[in-house]
Amino acid sequence: MTAYWIALLSAILISMLGQSLLKGGAGVPNLVEQLFDWRTIVGLVFYGSAALFYIFALRRIPMSVAMPFTAISYVAAAIIGHYYFSEALGSFQIAGITLIILGVCLLTFRPA
Repeated sequence: MTAYWIALLSAILISMLGQSLLKGGAGVPNLVEQLFDWRTIVGLVFYGSAALFYIFALRRIPMSVAMPFTAISYVAAAIIGHYYFSEALGSFQIAGITLIILGVCLLTFRPA
């Protein structure tokens, strides 16, 4: 695995951590408190860091491959939402996750 693929995977993981922190910060009573909540601030820093990793990955990975690959974050978001934030994960969501995974495989691992 090249440094560019590692950077892409890092961008996805860091972005998901940021998203999870933003969700955690959303539990405060009002928007002003949420903006100054440590989870919101750290989550935004993670998002910025993820963008830097993504920019590096785009140096060698075609955008037509890299962008669909980031759809893995939708799968991770559904799983994190279910297990850490008690969000519903029904049959329609599972079907959607399955379609996303199939789509990522088709777009990312296409024959040369």
